[in-house]
Amino acid sequence: MPASSRFHTSAACSLASASSRSPPPRRRQAASLMGQSPSVPPGCSHSRSRSSSRWQQPGLGLDLGFLLGRKPRPGDERLDLANWMRCFLSQHLPPPSAEAEAEAEGKAAGSCEEEEVGGEEADHLVVMVNGLYGSSADWRFAAEQFAKRLPGKVFVHRSQSNHSKLTYDGIDLMGERLAEEVRQVVQRRRNLRKISFVAHSLGGLVTRYAIGKLYEPTINETSSLDADKLTDEQKIPGAGKIAGLEPINFITSATPHLGSRWNKQLPFLFGVPLLERIAAGTAHFIVGRTGKHLFLTDRDDGKPPLLVRMVEDCDDGKFMSALRSFKRRVAYANVTYDHIVGWRTSSIRRQHDLPKLKLSANDEKYPHVINVDKGNSEDCQQEESVEASLADSLEERMIRGLTQVSWERVDVCFHKSWLRYNAHHNIQVRIHPVNSDGEDVIYHTVDNFLV
Repeated sequence: MPASSRFHTSAACSLASASSRSPPPRRRQAASLMGQSPSVPPGCSHSRSRSSSRWQQPGLGLDLGFLLGRKPRPGDERLDLANWMRCFLSQHLPPPSAEAEAEAEGKAAGSCEEEEVGGEEADHLVVMVNGLYGSSADWRFAAEQFAKRLPGKVFVHRSQSNHSKLTYDGIDLMGERLAEEVRQVVQRRRNLRKISFVAHSLGGLVTRYAIGKLYEPTINETSSLDADKLTDEQKIPGAGKIAGLEPINFITSATPHLGSRWNKQLPFLFGVPLLERIAAGTAHFIVGRTGKHLFLTDRDDGKPPLLVRMVEDCDDGKFMSALRSFKRRVAYANVTYDHIVGWRTSSIRRQHDLPKLKLSANDEKYPHVINVDKGNSEDCQQEESVEASLADSLEERMIRGLTQVSWERVDVCFHKSWLRYNAHHNIQVRIHPVNSDGEDVIYHTVDNFLV
């Protein structure tokens, strides 16, 4: 067992032993002796691991909750007799594999029903996915609006398999958890026929990975020997299935589709090259493997970075076939005041592709939506210098890969918002009413949603 694992286990056991000196309340003690966690939510007969990870998190593994205004989740760090026994036995039992952990986490999340809204007769599943250090609570307002404005038409499930520090485990492991969670929901609700995804920030990348795992090609596609050589016109959208359902909408908001590595992709660094290089080399100390994936510094087994592999079909998953199967793909992006995710990476554009926009709405109904582009930008733009082309070759590869399919780009600006500097959370209405200025963006999402 690695030294870090022994230290982690011993420290946890010491805490558990210390806490056992002051007996817990009678009700909690009884629950512990029965092997049940007192923090299990209603409707779930099992608790989910709060710290499952493929690898020990390197370095600090910081808790970002205090930065994001996140309150501790009920039941976190609660130690009882059952936890103490697990701690004791973990020194002698081999750790479970990453795949087993992901499957267990996904099954647990998919079987819980407390984060679901919508009519029982609805046959269209809408899966909402949170971002870095987020939780299912981040999509509460949006889920309510979907159910209210599309009554009887959609069934909304807010993903629960990746929350808090589990979002540090890497896009691939998080995607595996999400894929298993979706499978469980589909198996539990037999009347579902269609599926859509709505994801925020990092959740958009996790969802792109998950659909690559959930993609099921049609019989004609699998029987064709030259399927990979078909042109975009020959590849009919909607041909494949996602978890056995017809894919309809794939919607992301403030998602770093191109990663966070290049100039102004992480706006709070102000485009300073030195700071951006430092961030790329140290991100994994703060947010684990997820940091390596976002900054494209991962080189697992000599392979290209994960985000680069995710713009094509490969052994890891049928990522582009899955994206192509959706009838509609939409990227909501903050033009300014988003200090977490830059405009280029969230709208899948090159620097010279960014349109010059007036920071005012075209439609009074949606005061913060300033531009809607329903097609890919033309490639006949000004040529970049050789140095820039070489430096951004990975970024260019991702742009070309992702724009093989059409995207609707919705540009959002909170220029007149009183909380404009919180644009990254406003676009999702993460906390209502704090981020209520983004309500019209949610209404725009619902009103243009294909049912």
